[in-house]
Amino acid sequence: MTKTNAARILDKLDIKYDLLAYEVDESDLSAISVADKLGQNIDQVFKTLVLQGDRSGIFVCIIPGADELDLKKTAQISGNKSVEMVPVKEILNMTGYIRGGCSPICMKKNYPTFIDESCILFDFIFVSAGIRGLQLKLAPGDLIKATSAKTCDLLKIKTL
Repeated sequence: MTKTNAARILDKLDIKYDLLAYEVDESDLSAISVADKLGQNIDQVFKTLVLQGDRSGIFVCIIPGADELDLKKTAQISGNKSVEMVPVKEILNMTGYIRGGCSPICMKKNYPTFIDESCILFDFIFVSAGIRGLQLKLAPGDLIKATSAKTCDLLKIKTL
């Protein structure tokens, strides 16, 4: 199994993790698909989103795979009036990662990072290891340590 730069950073920080491989479906790169392939709870499979604020510039949000980011909350939390998702075509240049393989660990720059507070409900969560087809399984506190993430409520309220 390929050891990614994100995994190497965790090794350097002496953080325990597991690497889990799954088969990539180019037509469905969603976290829901990843959770299904890994046989894991979608609430524990987190996706990494790259945003741009009108004041702060680029920053990162890590949220559960089936949930939606609340842009108003995110703007307030990040010190912006407005925020928007970075276009997919710009993600590689900014982070060093492609869509479906964007890890919150070891991006080209150390962007401010926010993780949804629901992560602390679990002993472990999953995030991309930095390539499509490979996930990191680690304790939420260790991910917070590795990314210097701030824990906060980032999610839209689900309506029935």
